[in-house]
Amino acid sequence: MFGILKKKKSEVRDRTVYMEVFGDNRVAYRVVAGKMWSYGEEISTYGIEAENYATGEKETIPDFSRNIEDAVDFAEALINLRAAPKQIYTRALNYLCVSI
Repeated sequence: MFGILKKKKSEVRDRTVYMEVFGDNRVAYRVVAGKMWSYGEEISTYGIEAENYATGEKETIPDFSRNIEDAVDFAEALINLRAAPKQIYTRALNYLCVSI
C-alpha cells in the first residue's frame, strides 16, 4: 500500500553566524546558529554554509545538528579537505555515517 505522507516544513529562524573561516581556496565556511519549532517546542539548531567567492557558488545545510560541537567539527573537516560548496552534502552524509 502506498499513500501520501504530508510533512510540515521546518524553517530555521533567527539565524546568526557563529563561526566563519575563509579558506585558502577562496571558500568561506560558516557555522550558523538558529532556532526552529519541533513538536511545539523551540530548539536551537546549527547549520553549515559554504560559499565560493571566486565562482559565487553557495550551498547551505540549515539544520545540520543540534550539537554545536558536531557542527564546528564538521566545518573544520570541510576546511581541512578544502571541500567545494557542491560537495558539502556528500561530505555531510559521510560525516554522519561515521559519527552515528
